[in-house]
Amino acid sequence: MTFSYSTTYILDKPHFAECYSQSVSNEPKPSLYYKAAFLTLVGLAILIFSEANRYVAWFILALGVLDAVSVYYQKPWWVMRQMLSRAAGSEVTITVDEQGISNHSYYVKQSLTWQNIQKIEATKCGLLIFHPQGKNYLSKSILSEDAYQYILQQSASSSEQDNSKAQD
Repeated sequence: MTFSYSTTYILDKPHFAECYSQSVSNEPKPSLYYKAAFLTLVGLAILIFSEANRYVAWFILALGVLDAVSVYYQKPWWVMRQMLSRAAGSEVTITVDEQGISNHSYYVKQSLTWQNIQKIEATKCGLLIFHPQGKNYLSKSILSEDAYQYILQQSASSSEQDNSKAQD
């Protein structure tokens, strides 16, 4: 049985926000603020205890504050950076077939074969696809129900093959 599904979508703000919320764990960690605290303390130390140029001290201090703000507002920060990228607003074509999953736009061409996909994890709004180069997110809103089930079926069949190879 051959299967092929193709659709297009736009890389817009709601898409980026969904990608972030489904693929990044938002557990608050104090360790994320270490760099900001270090920069702030170094800036203050230079400002108070050194005869060095005050502009350098204020610059380092501002970097520390900016880093703390970027950690606190991590999701809006990330979405804003994506919206400022050249890919924002571009149209992406995604194809799911017996070879794997491929997407292409003016800026990116990526193909993931089913053999290269290590794991597929279903989230509330889509699928996280883990592969040797990292992970990608596919929204359910851009997939038909048949394509969604086909991807999950491919994931299950590849994990069964991996288990049988491990037992041999």
